[in-house]
Amino acid sequence: MKNNILKRITAITLASTLLWTPLSTQAALLRQGNRGNEVVQIQTELKKLGYFQYHTATGYFGPITTSAVRHFQAAKGLKVDGIVGPATKSALLGNQETPSSDIQGALDWWSQVQYIFPRGADALVTDVDTGKSFSIRRTFGTNHADIEPLTQKDTDIIKSIWNGFSWERRAVVVSIGNYKLAGSMTAMPHAGVDAAPGLATVNNRSGGYGRGTNLDLVKNNGINGHMDIHFLNSRTHGTNVMQKVHQDMVKKAAQYIAQKNK
Repeated sequence: MKNNILKRITAITLASTLLWTPLSTQAALLRQGNRGNEVVQIQTELKKLGYFQYHTATGYFGPITTSAVRHFQAAKGLKVDGIVGPATKSALLGNQETPSSDIQGALDWWSQVQYIFPRGADALVTDVDTGKSFSIRRTFGTNHADIEPLTQKDTDIIKSIWNGFSWERRAVVVSIGNYKLAGSMTAMPHAGVDAAPGLATVNNRSGGYGRGTNLDLVKNNGINGHMDIHFLNSRTHGTNVMQKVHQDMVKKAAQYIAQKNK
């Protein structure tokens, strides 16, 4: 009888240990097979530093991410295991924090804006020069925000500002929650087909992008594909370049916000 009781106590103790200890340990680790926003954050930072070679953050921790983590760890003198534990995460992300709601203007894309304005979030964009506003959704983008107008009406407003679809860079204010973010937007739809399902493989994507993944998620809005908004220190996707003309427009938008707050 005593032996049975002792066995039950031992089993309960072991179960409690397995229940709590590994979970708290694993919660701090990211490794191959994991998915989610934390993986997107890790991939984005690795891409910014030149280690993550895929064209966009995917949110899936696969072999490409493992290889990128290993190379980063080797460069930083860390244990090379391809796992993002506390030491690797600290070296990669530092002490990044989401800014408080009273911070506005030209905020850094990498450490701030991409988390304030995540994929799937809606925002109101105001063109600095005309004062006209329209609604958008961030649908894609790693080096900057890929956005789509929410409705045909929003697209019509965009076309009235840019005099049609255009690659012209314009200073804009992106309002999301309590934030007013200084940005630079172009109004040329690309890389998508509105009539086809989002993320399907399609031919003749807009902007001469040819065959590939349909980067068009918001339907019946009058555009094929998406448009771009850049923020402080953001870069192009194809060439990974920080464009001066975009950064000049971001500064212009920041000055506009500062003037409005006086």
